[in-house]
Amino acid sequence: MKTIFITGASTGLGKTTAKLFQSRGWNVIVTMRNPEAETELAQLENVTLLPLDVTNLEQIKSTVQKALEISSIDLVFNNAGYGLIGPLEALSDDQVIRQLDTNLLGVIRVTKEFIPYFRERKSGMFITTTSIGGLLAFPLGSTYHATKWALEGWSESLAYELNTFGVEVKTVSPGGIKTDFISRSLDLGTQPEYQAMIDKMMSSTDAMMEGASEPEVIAEVVYEAATDGKKQLRYVAGQDAQALYKQRLEMGAEAFRAEFGKQFI
Repeated sequence: MKTIFITGASTGLGKTTAKLFQSRGWNVIVTMRNPEAETELAQLENVTLLPLDVTNLEQIKSTVQKALEISSIDLVFNNAGYGLIGPLEALSDDQVIRQLDTNLLGVIRVTKEFIPYFRERKSGMFITTTSIGGLLAFPLGSTYHATKWALEGWSESLAYELNTFGVEVKTVSPGGIKTDFISRSLDLGTQPEYQAMIDKMMSSTDAMMEGASEPEVIAEVVYEAATDGKKQLRYVAGQDAQALYKQRLEMGAEAFRAEFGKQFI
């Protein structure tokens, strides 16, 4: 029986992915900041809950060690993250640091803890949730995009390093997901000078969320990436994300950017 280790599994995509892999016969180790508050996953067979705040390096080290004592691990799914939205000058330094710490450094640190184990086994896989926002950019998300674009480049480089040891590296880039991400996983900054753009951005986001995917659809893409045996780095997930990414590739980055930006300005 194979085992998946998941970060950020308390809600949304992380939780849905945990349930999908469990239903397909996998051992699942789920991590979240407050596992004692999770009731649904705790009742499932072959699911273990462990505490993990990905901004806490000592806890990362101890939780990874504990997970490896519980089971051999075949797949690490880096899913913890949230969105920081707002004009850059409106964001506090603490907001910027927290965003980088969670979305980027958290992923890097969790991955780094598992690398020696996978390298010695000459097998294993890392899948990281990036975003369509790791392949193209929306206004007012500069720090969020900084983390997601960084993860795309980081994964591409890391794949060269680790593939030589039989370790796979993949990314899943979803578009909108019908979860409570907007209400639960969003941090906002605002400033009067940008209000018109913020209002347009919010109304465009509402319209775009109508084409969002159910989390089960994105979880299936994670499962596909985990099991298809392909030497493929990127999996663009959800019809909305696929359509936007196809448009960008066909138009070219600059023409797409000019056209895409018209709806927000």
